Amino acid sequence: MNPTTNALRAGLRRGVIELRATFTNGQDLWTYFFPTVVLLVAVFWMRGSTVPGTDFSLGARTLPSALGMGLLFGGLLGLANQLVIDREDGTLLRAKAIPDGMLGYLVGKIVLVSAVALIGVVIQLTPGLFFLDGLRLGDPGAWLTLAWVVPLGLVATLPLGAVIGSLIENPRNMGLVVMPIFGLIALSGIFYPINGLPGWLQGVAQVFPLYWLGLGMRSALLPGDLAAVELGGSWRHLETVGVLGAWAVLGLVLAPVVLRRMARRESGSRVAARRERAMQRVG
Repeated sequence: MNPTTNALRAGLRRGVIELRATFTNGQDLWTYFFPTVVLLVAVFWMRGSTVPGTDFSLGARTLPSALGMGLLFGGLLGLANQLVIDREDGTLLRAKAIPDGMLGYLVGKIVLVSAVALIGVVIQLTPGLFFLDGLRLGDPGAWLTLAWVVPLGLVATLPLGAVIGSLIENPRNMGLVVMPIFGLIALSGIFYPINGLPGWLQGVAQVFPLYWLGLGMRSALLPGDLAAVELGGSWRHLETVGVLGAWAVLGLVLAPVVLRRMARRESGSRVAARRERAMQRVG
């Protein structure tokens, strides 16, 4: 068996082991359930409101949008955060010292982050089915749409997370990434349709994957006539594939270059310096 295959198998095993560990760690369980509780409380109180121009529940419309947002947070921010933390504590340096260790490390993190994001979708969607009307999970078309939206969304966001995680050395600087994403949430129609926004803001929202992840999840889980309240009056599947595919290609082109550059720069002295700065923050 060649070294690359060994690294892939080791990475897969590592990802599965780390995923199992999340179910026994209180902090990880908190990250599973706290966002779920916040989201479900929000959509529960929104269920009495309706999407403008329809009698459809705004809460039911918001849940699929929020699931798309969760894929972005889980894929992009999840992997970026893992890389930043592992750079600081020396995990990446140890992986670099092993033949094909970086490949195995990345495979393990991709398995972990993808699985956590998918588990989050299931945990958030399942309770919502009991108090939100109109979600069409009984329709085979819904599952077919989910079968391409979810993987494409992860492919579009995971490489970007790797790029961001490679560029940021200090975990405290992750806020520089999180704050713009919160701004995009307001523009991307996650909690309310964006038809009333100025045209230039609608254009900004449509440049980034968040809007298309929300739209794709809505197209999978909501009745077809709800497409009338979307921009263009349709679910725009071809545009969704095009934009998410473009971000996936961009990320897949940039990620290897940035990751190799980051790996070359890793050294014991850099890890020691980051560890010293971390101790100063704690102190």
